Amino acid sequence: MGSLVKKRRKRMRKKKHKKLLRRTRHQRRARGK
Repeated sequence: MGSLVKKRRKRMRKKKHKKLLRRTRHQRRARGK
């Protein structure tokens, strides 16, 4: 059980990181305009 929870947390971190990257990309486009 414990190992499964740790794996899930790692996956969640990756998903959160991707969301942050998307936000920064949008900001860069706005600055270019």
